[in-house]
Amino acid sequence: MPPLARLLGYAGLLPHIAVVLVLLERNGELRFSALALGYAYAVIILSFLGGMWWGFAARATQAPGWLWVAAVTPSLIALGSAVPWATGDPWPGPSLIVVGAALLLSPVVDWRLAQRGLVPTWWLRLRIPLSVALGTMTVAMALL
Repeated sequence: MPPLARLLGYAGLLPHIAVVLVLLERNGELRFSALALGYAYAVIILSFLGGMWWGFAARATQAPGWLWVAAVTPSLIALGSAVPWATGDPWPGPSLIVVGAALLLSPVVDWRLAQRGLVPTWWLRLRIPLSVALGTMTVAMALL
């Protein structure tokens, strides 16, 4: 695994760690802002994963059809999870749970990509812990 990929991948957890720490402090003034920023970062990363999958599909000689669908799904989930905020329904708790679950399930796509040889050999060793950590923290935000 390239050391820079590992370093930047794990550094990508820092925004969520900061949000969880703020929420654990039970600071009422910062609560909504922390939740909003945590949500925003989670949906950005979720959409980023879809973009990576699109890139793997575009690079493949014959990408399976499911991969193209999988590549656009994260952005659609991210957009759908914003509907409660836009319509005044309870937010961001339920949306954080949906996005967290999507992040936790995202390694399934990576695993299938690895089976087909469409990702580097080290890919899963990076993606699984990052997705589990980010997904777990995203769900935790909803519950704190």
